Amino acid sequence: MDLAKVRNIGISAHIDSGKTTLSERILFYTGKIHKFEEVKGGGDGATMDHMELEQERGITITSAATSVTWGANPASKIPDTHHINLIDTPGHVDFTIEVERSLRVLDGAVLVLCAVGGVQSQSLTVDRQMRRYNVPRLAFINKMDRTGANAKKVVAMMHEKLNTDAVLMQLPIGAGETYAGSVDLITMKALRFMGDRGEKVVEEEIPADMIDECQEYRHKMLESLSMYNDEMMELLLSEEEIPEDLIHKVVKDAVQNQGLTPVFVGSAFKDKAVQPLLDAVCRYLPSPLEREIKARKFDNEAERFPLKADPKEPFVGMAFKIVEDTYGQLTFMRIYQGRIEKGEMYTNQRTGRKERFSRIVRMHADAREEIDFAEAGDIVAIMGIDCASGETYSNDRGYCSLESMFVPEPVIKMSVNPASRADADKMGKALQRFRKEDPTFQVYNDEETSETIICGMGELHLDIYIERMRREYKVEVQAGAPKVSYREAPTQVVEFDYKHKKQTGGSGQYAHIKGELSPIDTEGETTFEFEEHVVGGRIPKQFIPPVEKGMRDSVGKGPLAEYPVVGVRIDLRDGSYHDVDSSERAFYICAQGCFRESMAAAKPVLLEPIMKVELECPESYQGDVVGDVIRRRGLIVSTDSRDAISYVIAEVPLAETFGYATDLRSMTKGQGTFTMELLTYRKCPSNVQEEIIIKRKKKD
Repeated sequence: MDLAKVRNIGISAHIDSGKTTLSERILFYTGKIHKFEEVKGGGDGATMDHMELEQERGITITSAATSVTWGANPASKIPDTHHINLIDTPGHVDFTIEVERSLRVLDGAVLVLCAVGGVQSQSLTVDRQMRRYNVPRLAFINKMDRTGANAKKVVAMMHEKLNTDAVLMQLPIGAGETYAGSVDLITMKALRFMGDRGEKVVEEEIPADMIDECQEYRHKMLESLSMYNDEMMELLLSEEEIPEDLIHKVVKDAVQNQGLTPVFVGSAFKDKAVQPLLDAVCRYLPSPLEREIKARKFDNEAERFPLKADPKEPFVGMAFKIVEDTYGQLTFMRIYQGRIEKGEMYTNQRTGRKERFSRIVRMHADAREEIDFAEAGDIVAIMGIDCASGETYSNDRGYCSLESMFVPEPVIKMSVNPASRADADKMGKALQRFRKEDPTFQVYNDEETSETIICGMGELHLDIYIERMRREYKVEVQAGAPKVSYREAPTQVVEFDYKHKKQTGGSGQYAHIKGELSPIDTEGETTFEFEEHVVGGRIPKQFIPPVEKGMRDSVGKGPLAEYPVVGVRIDLRDGSYHDVDSSERAFYICAQGCFRESMAAAKPVLLEPIMKVELECPESYQGDVVGDVIRRRGLIVSTDSRDAISYVIAEVPLAETFGYATDLRSMTKGQGTFTMELLTYRKCPSNVQEEIIIKRKKKD
């Protein structure tokens, strides 16, 4: 395979911009499928949305990979056949890891924008992800057939919101119901899409009423491009004709240096202008030979060296996505250097474990094509190896490691419990599988509440996994918001003088301790401190550790609502013992009784977990967002504005944050995002404390 004619691209966008519909048309026009289904509608659902849940909900949940060929056909201006590895990614913010890991291994991308909505919240996120991995991209303004479509307005939004040099390469002929095709500003020809499904591309003269506008926008395009090339600048200044080949060369260089975003227009749903986009992918986006990928030396992470997209070099590949299926683990891998062969052994660079690549397959959504080998530039799937997302493979241990993908922290939690004991094992297996597949999905057991807690990127994210448990594992799951782990703390110093006496047949139990219980003002960070200042052998040394242990073991349940106690200092000063009846056991029991009595007398209060919340939203929503934080008993720490985006840092009680992801999106029309982490514990307001105690007692 000629690597210069290979393209590894992803299609990314805000939810409901038409990515999957565009992927379906690409598959059709490249001959991969012979009829296409719609994302929402009858039939079996779109090819790339192969999961049952995706077809039901009309959204993409997991990224899907396929391979197509394009060029050397009547509908293409590309003379040679190109091999395109294509990944269709989700648009919903809850499944952002799918976009993250796809962009990590791709050489180029198509950013799809809605001709009506323009640059939306997830468009901004995808833009950040593309920049993070230095992925060159084209933009495709889709849905030109919709009422209110305005390509020029979308380009202006790209300049303003994405801070990118977006240049229209085509002008739409009409918009909304009158949309009929595109004008290519390089060749100055009108493109019409004929046939039953727009498969015939017909070149015509530009409509008379568009000639002036097209000349104006061609000049703007050339002016923008001339900023990247001195030769073009000179030709433009001397008003000479600029060769078509030079325009293509300048666009390609500018795109691959990530300075330019060429913008194309069309309507995937109406079968218009997909073929010119495929031509642009082949012309402007880089091949594996044109992308510089650096690896870290295994023994010196600071030292990096470039990988060569050459099958003769030592093999280097990255496992970027893991899927468990009926035949075992399916590991998606991008091969950056070298070659792999079926049945050969390769080494996981992190674990040092050699593993056999027993089967190598090319993916077409959920269908597979067995192959015997794969080379640099390929994206394939390996059957049966055991690894995690982001791990590097090579021929031998210690060759190199590739920088892993960025994994955002989960922002929402939910408790899950199996409906029956029989379901518990199946739920455990499901959660283990999902955690391995998805780095943003986390699972842990809350020791205090004995609940299984799942964490994810949003309520839809967790809802999908709960639904998958029901369908794929036949597990009935009861889901609910997790209980907040409150704390109890003393507020007053209490002197204690406590005796434990118990007389039974034979020797009894006797222990006597005196001292002081006092609060430590550490906002819940220090749980317990124990000091002893007993003099004169009033309590023998062997009985002091049982006193400390009895006190320490008692902090698990406080007197208010049986939450753990924090911020306590015990100072043991005096006491007495009995030669016969005193024992370690007696002093342990004495300490526990003393702690319960003293804590109740120390006027305890409830402490609640306070989260540090960092918010981002457009400036126009700052007032609403700040007002909502205050209504949630939050404290605003700082506000800042940069590039029309407001950054707010606040401290908010955890109990007030459940459902916040959904509320914030509603409040900001989907444009607000936030991150959250535990900051400290602080005293609850008295009215909140009373409510918590009443609820706790009712449950008991």
